[in-house]
Amino acid sequence: MKSSHADQLLVLELASLDAAISRADHARRNPEQTARVQALLTQRQTQSAELTTLLGARDDARVELARLESDVSLVDARAARDNERLAATSNVKEAQGLERELAALAGRKSDLEDTQLEIMERLENADAAVAAQEAAIAETNAEGARLSAEGKDAVAAATATWEGATRDRAAVASRVPADLLALYERLAARGVGAGLLRRRTCEGCHMVLAGTDLNALRQATEDDVVMCPECGCILVRTDESGL
Repeated sequence: MKSSHADQLLVLELASLDAAISRADHARRNPEQTARVQALLTQRQTQSAELTTLLGARDDARVELARLESDVSLVDARAARDNERLAATSNVKEAQGLERELAALAGRKSDLEDTQLEIMERLENADAAVAAQEAAIAETNAEGARLSAEGKDAVAAATATWEGATRDRAAVASRVPADLLALYERLAARGVGAGLLRRRTCEGCHMVLAGTDLNALRQATEDDVVMCPECGCILVRTDESGL
């Protein structure tokens, strides 16, 4: 096939635009933030489950503390009644019984208050753990929101690039002769459609051509459409080819 050097440069431009379109299409379909966002979603699920456990432990401590406070109130009320009875009684035996009961109540209250202190400490630690977990979740959410926004911007930019390159490709393709365009499209469908021969290297496959191949290219005229012997793409020759 023969085609002018200017037309061959057009298919080289098509190849460049096709590469840009492919890169932009990949970028808009697979923004680099996606993997991290997915990891953060999984991380947040784990963190939320841990928070549920911590909230349960804190609620249990609160319930237990409330129960103990109720028990202390009952002991105080019972002690107050016994003290009133003790003050009013003249029966020695009854007085001795009330004194023993008051002593037992005092011991019971002391035990309850010791347990209260332990639970209050546990509750304080539980509150701190919940707050720390909530802060960790907030940090995960913030990073996820930031990356999601960056991903949307990246997709929008890649889409704009894809649309622009697609329009440019259509304009360039309309200027390429039908037979040369058909050849290029057929080759591009299976790999690189065209590549520049620069310094004896095909930029379609980045292979340095052998001497015999270079000799064959030297014998071709400027309007001959030649193929790379390595990858089969249209090989466009210029003053940089090293022939």
